[in-house]
Amino acid sequence: MPNNQQNNQNKKPQQPINKYIRFTTIAIQMGLTIYLGSKLGEWLDVKFNNTNQLYYKIVTLLAVFLAMFTVIKQVIDVTNKK
Repeated sequence: MPNNQQNNQNKKPQQPINKYIRFTTIAIQMGLTIYLGSKLGEWLDVKFNNTNQLYYKIVTLLAVFLAMFTVIKQVIDVTNKK
């Protein structure tokens, strides 16, 4: 019986820690999404010889919206799993 209680005590603190780790990775994921979107936009501007950086602006803005959507969805999923 005492071993079973120790195992249960070890499992309970890990669940909130996993939630906090998940939240810390959100910033990295968001930054990486926006960075890759900006790089894609730069590449499209060079490929299509666009001098006013239209692709850079559009793709970066879409990457920001995608990153925000993903963050909001993940936060909602984590808070609903209480």
